[in-house]
Amino acid sequence: MPKRARTLPEAVRRAATEVDLIVHAGDWVTASVLDELAALGPVLGVWGNNDGPDLRARLPEIARTEIEGVRVAVVHDTGAATGREKRMDAAFPDTDLLVFGHSHIPWDTTTPAGLRLLNPGSPTDRRRQPRCTMMTLSLAQGAIRDVVVHEVVRD
Repeated sequence: MPKRARTLPEAVRRAATEVDLIVHAGDWVTASVLDELAALGPVLGVWGNNDGPDLRARLPEIARTEIEGVRVAVVHDTGAATGREKRMDAAFPDTDLLVFGHSHIPWDTTTPAGLRLLNPGSPTDRRRQPRCTMMTLSLAQGAIRDVVVHEVVRD
């Protein structure tokens, strides 16, 4: 936003009010998007390559937390798809779940070391994808469950 979509899609706003944590892997583009999501619920986010100094001052490059026994990290860019699993195993050895962005391509794999890699795509900028997307999941008792990629219709 504001180039690909003028507002947050209603589906995103609705989902944001129904979850315990909103995770954003960067490319907010404007601080107003961060502010709007933060008004809807708690946010764990990082800055992306399309974010200026104002967002970089408010957000880390890598965010980490533990939820229900799952060690979570969020980063914007993981590099090329080829070799991603091995690189992320090396870069995030003490992590169970890594959420990343940058490509706007939904991604769900598990590395040889057991690290779950998730990219929700984008609810506002589908890039080379047929649809805009977002992702939901549950974390409980040290496990990642119910990962679902949702198609998002821009308002």
